Amino acid sequence: MANSSGSRSSQNGASQVKNSVRRKSKKSRKRKIIKRTILIILLIVLVGAGIYVGPKLVNVMQLAKDAKSMADESTVDTFKDGKTTVIYDKNGDQLCTMKASKDMYYIDFDNIPSVLADSFVVMEDRDFYNHSGIDIKAIIRAIIANRKSDTIVQGASTITQQVAKNVFLSQEVTWERKIKEIFLAWELEKMYSKEQILEFYLNNIYFSNGYYGVEAAAKGYFGKSVSELSVSEQAFIAAIPNNPTKYNPLTNYDATLSRRNLILKELRDADYIDSMTYNTAVEEDIVVTGSGEKVSTKNNSVETYARHCATEELMKYYGFVMRNNFDSEDEYNEYEDLYQKYYSSCQQMLINGGYTVYTSIDPDAQEALQNSIDKNLAGYTTVGDDGVYEFQGAATCIDNSTGNVVAIVGSRSQELDGYTLNRAYQSYRQPGSSIKPIVVYTPYLQQGNTPDTIVTDEKIDGGPNNADGSYAGQMTLRTAVMKSKNTVAWKIYRDDITPKIGIGFLLNMGFHRVWMDKSTNAVALGGFTYGVSTEEMAGAYATIINDGMYRQPTCVTKITNTSGRAIVDTSDREVRVYDTNSCRMMTDMLRSVVTGGTGVGAEPSNAIVAGKTGTTNGNKDAYFCGYSQYYTMAVWTGYDYPKTQNSVKTISIFRDFMEAVHKGKEKVEFKTASRVTTKQTETETQSQTQEETKATEEETTTTQVQATTQSQTQKTTAANTASSSAKATEKRTQAGTDATKRTGEWMHLHRRIKRHSNMM
Repeated sequence: MANSSGSRSSQNGASQVKNSVRRKSKKSRKRKIIKRTILIILLIVLVGAGIYVGPKLVNVMQLAKDAKSMADESTVDTFKDGKTTVIYDKNGDQLCTMKASKDMYYIDFDNIPSVLADSFVVMEDRDFYNHSGIDIKAIIRAIIANRKSDTIVQGASTITQQVAKNVFLSQEVTWERKIKEIFLAWELEKMYSKEQILEFYLNNIYFSNGYYGVEAAAKGYFGKSVSELSVSEQAFIAAIPNNPTKYNPLTNYDATLSRRNLILKELRDADYIDSMTYNTAVEEDIVVTGSGEKVSTKNNSVETYARHCATEELMKYYGFVMRNNFDSEDEYNEYEDLYQKYYSSCQQMLINGGYTVYTSIDPDAQEALQNSIDKNLAGYTTVGDDGVYEFQGAATCIDNSTGNVVAIVGSRSQELDGYTLNRAYQSYRQPGSSIKPIVVYTPYLQQGNTPDTIVTDEKIDGGPNNADGSYAGQMTLRTAVMKSKNTVAWKIYRDDITPKIGIGFLLNMGFHRVWMDKSTNAVALGGFTYGVSTEEMAGAYATIINDGMYRQPTCVTKITNTSGRAIVDTSDREVRVYDTNSCRMMTDMLRSVVTGGTGVGAEPSNAIVAGKTGTTNGNKDAYFCGYSQYYTMAVWTGYDYPKTQNSVKTISIFRDFMEAVHKGKEKVEFKTASRVTTKQTETETQSQTQEETKATEEETTTTQVQATTQSQTQKTTAANTASSSAKATEKRTQAGTDATKRTGEWMHLHRRIKRHSNMM
C-alpha cells in the first residue's frame, strides 16, 4: 500500500504488491479449484460438436486448438515487441510510421507502483487474482444475453482476456473472436503468473496521444518515470485507457480528473489505500506538463490526417457504420460515445498491427499548399499564451480524377511540441456564402431553372441584408450568384428548396455537424449551429466539378495487413448527389464569380478556375472554395476564438496554390451544360429530359428536370431527392467495408454498447 505522499521506492512497491498477491492467492486456492472444475464442464458442453450462433455453426474445438497454439508459441518477448505500421505517400515514399512506445519503455512488474496496478484491478477486474483468466459468472450472463440477440452484446472481458485480444487477436466483434479470446486467456493463465499478465497488460494498453504502456504515459504527461508518480498522478493516468479519447488529458482534462477521483474512491472503498492517502490524493492538483523526455513528437498536418483516415477505414472494416444524421441530441451523443470507443480501439490496432497504409498524398502539392498559407499569413505574427499563432489558416485539396485528398494543411508552420490541432478536418467554422452553391443554387437548378432565370433582389421582413446594403430588384440568377445576393439565396432556400431538402444534400455529402439545422433558413447564408470543415467543403465542391458524383474525402487508397492481404480499398465509393447538367450550369456561374464577381483575383495564370467566396459578419470567418478541371480546394482563415480579420487572404492563398500545382499542366476548359429554360413548354422539357436520361442512363439517379408548374417541380424534386438520399446513404454505409465483417446496423451496435461498455 502506498504512503500518503505517493512517493516510494520501486523496491518497496514490488514487495507490497507481491505480498498482496501472495495473501490473496492463499485465500482463493480452494475457490480456484472449484471454478476451474466449473469452467472445464462449461467448455466441454460448448465443445461438444460446436455451437450454433446466429446463422452458422462455430467449431469451438478448432478455436480452442488455435488458441492453445497461439499461447504455446508465445514468449515474454511476444508482449514486448510491437509491429510497426508504415504509411506511404502517393509516390511510394514513406510518409510516417506508427510504432508503439512500449518498444522503448517496457518496464518490469517490480518497477510498477502498487497503487497504479491496483487501480486497474479495482476498476477493470476485481476478481483478477482469483480467476483463471475468465470470469465464469460474467461469461454465463453474456452467453444468455448474446444468444437472445444472436450476436455479441456483452463482453465479460477480464484483464487476461484483454491481453489476449490486444496482443493476439483482432478487434472484430464476432462469436469466433470472443470464444477464441476465452480459450486463449485460459491458456495464458497456465503459462504465465498473475504478476506477468498484469505486467503485459500495463505495458500494452493505450494511454492516448501515442503513448502505450504506463512508463510511456508517465514520461509523456508528467516528464518522469512511473516509479516517481504520486498516488494522485498514478490514478490520473489509470483513468485514461477506459476511453482514451474521452479521457484524453490534453483535450478533456476535466473528464480525466473526474475519473481519477472515482478511481481513488474505489481504491479507498476496497482498502487498497487508507482515508488519509485518499484525502491527500484527491486534493492534489494535477499539472500535465510533459516537460521531461518525449515519447512522441509533434505530428504535422498530413501525418495527423493520414492516421485519422486510416483509423476510420479500419473502423468501417471492423463493422462500424458511420452516421451523420440524427433525430435528437441524445441519439447523437450515444452514437458519438460508440464512435469514440471504436476509434480508440482501431487507433490502437493501427499503431500495434503492423499494417501498410497507402495514401494519395502528393508531397509536392502538400509543400505548395503549406507554403501558400505561410506566405500569405506571414504578416500576422501575434501568438497566444501557448505560443501558437493566433491568426490561422487551413485548407484541403482534392484530386478531381480520384476524389482523394492530395494535400491538407491544418495550421501555419511552427516548431511546437505537444498537441497539434489540424483545423482542416478538426475545426468546424461558418462558411458564409460559400455554402450557397451547395444547398441553394445547384438544387435550384435541378428544379428546371438556369443561370438566366429571373430572380428578385429585395428587402425581406425578418430576413437578411445584403453585404452592401443595397437591393437591385430583378436580375438573372447568374448576377445574383456573382454579386452574392443574400436575399435571393434566402428566398430560394426558404420557398423553393426548403431547409429539410437543402440539409439533405449536405447529409448526402458527409457533412458531420449540420443535422441540427434541418429547419433553419440561415443555412442558406452559411449560418450553422457548429459549422463545416475545409475537408467537407472541398468534398462538396469536388462533387460539382465531377458532374454530381460525390466521393467521401480521404487520403487512404489501400490498407494491407501483415500478410500483405488488402483489407481496405477505397476506390469504389461514388454516390450520386446532383444531376450532371445542373452541376455544369453551376460551374458556369461560379466561373462568372471569378471573372467578374466577388472572386476576382482567384484565377492563376496557368489554369481556368471557378469558385465562390464566403465571409461571415465582421469577417470572423473567411472561406474560398473553388476548382479547376484538375483540383478542388477549400481554404479557411480566421481565429480559433472568432474575431474580426483585418483583411481576407483566402483568395490569394487559393490563387498562389493553384499557380504552383498547375505548373506543366494544360489549360482545360470546363464542360458545358445543355441549357434548359424555365419558359419551355411541358412537351419540350419532357423531350429534353428523356434525351438526358438516355445519355446518362447508368449515371443519373437523382432529380430529373420536370418544368411544368413551380408546385409540380417542387413536389417532384422533393420526392426524387428523398429517393436519392436513401440510395446515397445505403451506398455510403457499405463503401469500404467487408460485408462479412458487419454485425448489423447502427442501432444494433448502439444496443451493444449501451448494454455493455466493455464490448470491445
